[in-house]
Amino acid sequence: MESILSKYPDIIDVKTMCNILHIGRQKAYRLLKTNEIYNKRIGNTYRIPISSLWDYIYNNSGQ
Repeated sequence: MESILSKYPDIIDVKTMCNILHIGRQKAYRLLKTNEIYNKRIGNTYRIPISSLWDYIYNNSGQ
């Protein structure tokens, strides 16, 4: 998995997050608004550290 995420920058946007997790925009925004995936909102855009995707993937892999 690490080699897959290593091609992405340290900070990604929602569209990139959707591509990585294979989810839709609606699910992505729900994860961000409920802080299941750590993010920072700058103006009208969400910025997501790639490390927070690691945390989400590993913490939710058993569900």
